[in-house]
Amino acid sequence: MADKSKKRSAGDASASSGTASCASSDTGDGKGDKRYYRIGEVSKITGVEAYVLRYWESQFRWMAPAKSRSQQRLYRKRDIEIIQLIKRLLYDERFTIAGAKKKLQELGMSRALDAPQLDLALDADPRTQLRRIREALREVRAALV
Repeated sequence: MADKSKKRSAGDASASSGTASCASSDTGDGKGDKRYYRIGEVSKITGVEAYVLRYWESQFRWMAPAKSRSQQRLYRKRDIEIIQLIKRLLYDERFTIAGAKKKLQELGMSRALDAPQLDLALDADPRTQLRRIREALREVRAALV
């Protein structure tokens, strides 16, 4: 009988803690209907190690997630989007941390988060932006025909 009480499923454990997550369902892509994600979950979703996330927190002050009563970091979906944007700037676009901060300040966070669908956020040249928009529209038109 004591064995059964010790062997609770992971879902029971998170449901009983209350602050860790508020999951309704999970779509399998790592980002379900949860309201909050712990640092280990965010690490798996984004592919960025937990110690790197903690370091980025110190460098990008506005990235700091909420914390639970037990001081665990609780990330929201928007926090994960910001992390993915920072990862893209640092790893794919090869910005330095100072350069990434500057670029994000220039663009503003909401514009930077909205633009990745068409990859517009990182192009300063309006001609390149228009070319990409035209290409995206052609793809949409081709898909509709």
